Amino acid sequence: MKHANALAVSQATSASRRATFWWSLLPLGALALALAGCDEPKAGAAQAQGQATPPPVAVTVITLERREIPVTSTLPGRTAPFRVAEIRPQVGGLLRERLFTEGESVALGQPLFQIDPAPFEAAVRRAEAALQRMEATERVALSTANRLRSLARSQVVSEQNLENAEATLRQAQADLISLRAALETAKIDLNYTRVASPITGRTGRSTVTPGALVTANQQTALVTVAQLDPILVDLTQPSAALLQQRRDVDSGALRRPSADRAVARLILEDGSEYPIPGEVQFSEVIVDQGTGSVTMRAVFPNPNQLLLPGMFVRARVEEGVTDRALLVPQRAVLRTPRGEPMAFVVNAEGVVQARVLRANRAIGNDWMVTEGLNPGDRVVVEGLQRIRPGTRVRATERGQAAS
Repeated sequence: MKHANALAVSQATSASRRATFWWSLLPLGALALALAGCDEPKAGAAQAQGQATPPPVAVTVITLERREIPVTSTLPGRTAPFRVAEIRPQVGGLLRERLFTEGESVALGQPLFQIDPAPFEAAVRRAEAALQRMEATERVALSTANRLRSLARSQVVSEQNLENAEATLRQAQADLISLRAALETAKIDLNYTRVASPITGRTGRSTVTPGALVTANQQTALVTVAQLDPILVDLTQPSAALLQQRRDVDSGALRRPSADRAVARLILEDGSEYPIPGEVQFSEVIVDQGTGSVTMRAVFPNPNQLLLPGMFVRARVEEGVTDRALLVPQRAVLRTPRGEPMAFVVNAEGVVQARVLRANRAIGNDWMVTEGLNPGDRVVVEGLQRIRPGTRVRATERGQAAS
């Protein structure tokens, strides 16, 4: 009887524990069902959002049109004097005086040095005396020849005597010409003792001082005179650019007022622009094998002598005018992985396309495009970081309000 009661109590206790366990699980199950019910709408919304088309990206574009613009190229160069004269003595002697101030401007024919003229003045006097003596001899020979001619006609003197007299006269006349030339040479040498400037220009440093002994046609120049107004600028241009320029001229893409001359403007070393334009006069016909470039020579007025020989400058040379230019802002031109220039174009459906360009000339802040774009194309200039080929966009023309 006791054993039966104990068994009943044990079964009742086990049933009570099982009931307590299942009741304890009910809140967790209800919470899981509630969370599952909350997640289903969120997953459905996310799925619906993934299937929707994203809105168009707002970008700014410009519509290309052909323009008539001057085509220029910027070339490096160096200035050089228009004329240079290295002053050397043409006679030798003692240098007595320097007649100029170093660094000043001198005029054509202005005396620069004075060589001791005393020996040359003596040579002139000797030549004059010899000439006078020969003139007297020539007069005697002429008188003798004339007298013998009249006597020969009367057969008073022989023909041989007449021929001897005429030969003496001709010899005297020849010696007279020689002595006159010697006198002229002596006077020229005397004039050379005053060394004058052969050009108008500015003097450099003098290599001699008064008291120095100089020789005729010596290797060392006494001073150098450089003409700086006008001044030359030697520019270098790649031969490939010169070929392209000639092709453009031949095809009519580039119009030039003159085939050999072009206007140029200088940019100085400090970045300022030289106020007076110059003119490109010619280009060499030989390409430098070391650099692959051609030298062009321009002439610039230099009234204030602001430009000095040897200065490094840059020149903007006007190659001509083109009416086929398509200009694209430089910030709108990107680079492909291969380094080729490219731009994004919006087609009629509002979809972005990538175009590979040919743009090898900068005009201000723009690239001049010769291939890859056409008039009427809409090129993206703002919003480039948010688009790629195939992106649908909402394009706004630059300078207009967004629609």
